[in-house]
Amino acid sequence: MKRLLLICVLGLTPLLITGCQSAYYSAMEKVGVHKRDILVDRVEDTRDAQDEAQQQFQNALEQFRSVVNFDGGELDAVYKKLQKEYDRSAAAAEEVRDSIRKVEHVSGALFDEWDDELDQYTSQKLRSDSANALRDTQSRYKQLHASLKRAESRMQPVLSALLDNTLYLKHNLNARAIGSLKGEFAGIEQDIDRLVIEMQRSIKQSDQFIEDMRQ
Repeated sequence: MKRLLLICVLGLTPLLITGCQSAYYSAMEKVGVHKRDILVDRVEDTRDAQDEAQQQFQNALEQFRSVVNFDGGELDAVYKKLQKEYDRSAAAAEEVRDSIRKVEHVSGALFDEWDDELDQYTSQKLRSDSANALRDTQSRYKQLHASLKRAESRMQPVLSALLDNTLYLKHNLNARAIGSLKGEFAGIEQDIDRLVIEMQRSIKQSDQFIEDMRQ
């Protein structure tokens, strides 16, 4: 198992990613962990990544607030703190994006397998019940995925605004720069508030999906 994962990590080319994922699913299935279980685990990971990301974006907002309220001291130190919060926010956002991609991959694999295996039934009643369950699960997943993508779409505008202001402060370490950043604060605060709201909705949707999948 470890060797398999190492090969996948070291061979991250576009053509190998799908093959590595398929090999991973097969290896996990041999030890009793099926795609349905992996999907639930990855939705949990995404939920946790979103929770951490929303906290980080709020931390970045508070650091930005301290910049626009600057009333003396070393501006370079203030800039470095803002840069650090931006870097952490960018890393948190990438973790969310990566988690969503993993959810998308395993969900596609699960639904393809489920649909293919419908043809293996000899009992029409069991086949019909399974087909209905598949459609229901796909419908709930579609709602979850839409929520995840809405929250994800809110991150980049915030990151772009934070980067713009961080760069501006870096090259203009003076009181005039602080005045310029004050005009940007309200918009960034509004965008982060909206991002947090979308992430909280997505987290709630994830919790419901996880609960439904475990019933």
